[in-house]
Amino acid sequence: MAYIGKNPTSVPLTSSDIEDGIITTTKIADANVTNPKLTSGSQQNFRNIIINGDMSIAQRGTSVTGVTTTDGYYACDRWYSQTDTGTWTISQSTDVPTGQGFFNSFKMDCTSAGSSNADEVMIRSKHEGQNLQYLKYGTTNASSLTLSFWIKSNKTGNYYLAMVNNNSTQDRVVSFGYTIDSANTWEKKTITIPGDTARSIDNTNGEELTLYWLFSAAGGFTSGGVSNTWTNYAANRFANANLAGLGGSTADEVYLTGVQLETGTTASDFEFLPVDVNLGRCQRYCYVITGATDQAIAIGDNANGSGAALFFLPLLTTMRSAPSGSFTTASHFEKLKYETGWQDLSSIALSGTQPFLYVIEGGSSQSDTRGVGTVLRINDSSGKITLSSEL
Repeated sequence: MAYIGKNPTSVPLTSSDIEDGIITTTKIADANVTNPKLTSGSQQNFRNIIINGDMSIAQRGTSVTGVTTTDGYYACDRWYSQTDTGTWTISQSTDVPTGQGFFNSFKMDCTSAGSSNADEVMIRSKHEGQNLQYLKYGTTNASSLTLSFWIKSNKTGNYYLAMVNNNSTQDRVVSFGYTIDSANTWEKKTITIPGDTARSIDNTNGEELTLYWLFSAAGGFTSGGVSNTWTNYAANRFANANLAGLGGSTADEVYLTGVQLETGTTASDFEFLPVDVNLGRCQRYCYVITGATDQAIAIGDNANGSGAALFFLPLLTTMRSAPSGSFTTASHFEKLKYETGWQDLSSIALSGTQPFLYVIEGGSSQSDTRGVGTVLRINDSSGKITLSSEL
């Protein structure tokens, strides 16, 4: 017979024979231990819908300065920023709530003031529909969700968040308000979100469910009010005119970490994942290949005698869709030229479909014998290949 915790000293088991935190006496009734009793109050692995909620992964880099109206993914993986007023530095910060196990947060810092609530400043978390079918949206059994997060800002007042179900027939929205009570102080917020019984989540690999944290907004976004229940989409269901608003001062900043979205109406402790698991989940959407100077990253062969070479680029995960590729600059990479040594690349591009992606180098200055094997390596520590299939 196998036992959980320490070996029992008597039969039947007593509470002293049960290791603390694994099975509590309240989960045992009538001498029967069932799966529901074991899982009540402590959900299973991967209960957090949010990817990189602890902000620990930042493949693109830890800081980007001078961000204005160019929306996109900066610093922490899977977190999308929109900054339509002011100029911002977006970074992975080490400022975190004390004693919660976090080491990083997502920070937005206004470095050049715009006008508070003159335009949108927000963070988004985007999710594939095919991962969310278990929520049973569009049925009477649609699951309630609980969102919990830690937030800190210099500016107290009312803030808003919204969830949008991007249904192909009719977009749906539900929104809520929360208050930052103390300036420059970490606060934990918990919000319960009802399930949408009217519309399903489309079963695709596209952006079908989106969370919005609004820190500044104007016009249609603030002309209505929060919905608290699911309604057909309208921008004015996001917030109202009482939004505190960031971006009007260079003192404005906001930090976010410990974001968890899970089924049920109770917030559980944040689910920390091993670094390799967290990174692998992020790499489905962004895959950055980098390394130390002179580090080989791919093998291939010379496609012809006038310089073109193909390098097979192996991926350790399946990306959401065929990725687009970007490179720092061709001169950050070298190929091995037969009987000559390492040669700088004259040009570089990405082709193929996963998992058979190719880095293509071309240029007559790097000519070599057709069919001869070659190696691609980084020759500058800032050299980087970024593959993106973000939502």
